[in-house]
Amino acid sequence: MEVFNVRRFILASVLTAAAAVAFVAVDARPAAAATNCASGCGGSTPIPAPSYSPSPTPTYSPSPSPSPYPSSSPSPYPSSSPSPTPTPTGADSSGNSIGGLANQRFNQMITNRVLGTVLLGVNEQVNCSNCISAFGSAGSFSAGIHGRKELTNNLSLLAGIAYTQYSEGGYNITSAPIGAFALRYDFTDWGSSRPFFDIGTILTPWEKARYTRSYNTSLGPVSVTSSTNASNYAVYGRAGWISRVSPRDEVAASIEVWQLWQRVSGYTDSAVAFNPFDASIATGTDRTNLVKIGGQWTHLYGSNIEANINGGWVQSFASHSGIVATVTGDGTVVPTMGNQGWFEYGGRLGFRVQKGWIVDLFANGTLGPQPVGNTIHGGVGLRINY
Repeated sequence: MEVFNVRRFILASVLTAAAAVAFVAVDARPAAAATNCASGCGGSTPIPAPSYSPSPTPTYSPSPSPSPYPSSSPSPYPSSSPSPTPTPTGADSSGNSIGGLANQRFNQMITNRVLGTVLLGVNEQVNCSNCISAFGSAGSFSAGIHGRKELTNNLSLLAGIAYTQYSEGGYNITSAPIGAFALRYDFTDWGSSRPFFDIGTILTPWEKARYTRSYNTSLGPVSVTSSTNASNYAVYGRAGWISRVSPRDEVAASIEVWQLWQRVSGYTDSAVAFNPFDASIATGTDRTNLVKIGGQWTHLYGSNIEANINGGWVQSFASHSGIVATVTGDGTVVPTMGNQGWFEYGGRLGFRVQKGWIVDLFANGTLGPQPVGNTIHGGVGLRINY
């Protein structure tokens, strides 16, 4: 039994060792086979197991932080120079405005004459008794006194003085005393229808004047008002025919010839904020000649109301402007003054408040194109006959 057990033990040991060798051999063969097949075995190629490739992880790149200092120092001066201020245009318009001054000065001569004729009895009948009248007018302010005095049966003196202020078309006249006087010769010994003659003068030796000059530029309009002194003088002669058509009516027709002078002191444009084309005006004398053909009618209504209307056509000739201006951008400018024609009118309504005392309402003016234009000057007076 012990022999059998030994045999059995030896046999079991041998089998166990053989089994271990076989297991090792079997385990090594597949590895060798795998190696041989990979190098060219004719069998089917095994499908490789898919390999996992993870998605690439995004890389975060932070924005570059600004440098606390600029890469280059700024220039203390701009790289390009600023645009220059545009140069205004308008020298031609400035030169043309001198013609506007000439028109203002022509109108001044005519207005001064119209106001002066009130002192010479333009609204009264040709032949009447001695009288004196105090008056005031508006439209152009005027206040004064005038009248007439018979020196002989045929010769009368007409005279007056007034203080006036007036303006028209861009100019303004202040502090202007006007004096006027004339002699009238009436051929009374010829009867109710007869000729008469006047010769006289109107004097304004000093007046304060302001003239406005306006023009346009590319940068906007310019208006300059300047002050200076002026004086006006006029002489005239008148020839006419008077007719007493009834005890209540007197009519007359006449022709007048005038010569007017106006002296204006030199000046330069007054200082204003914007006046690129300024002007300097030299001292000069304006002149014009006038001829007037006119008539008048005076009528007595009842015993207390007296009315007069008068008018006539006026034509200027041989006019001359005394302006010689030096204008920036234009040089010397001498305007021309053309001949003008216009109508002059007047009227008076008198109320006899008592014997020898008459309250008068009167008006005088012009109708025509510029520079004379349409004007009216009206007022009230108290007339005393003696």
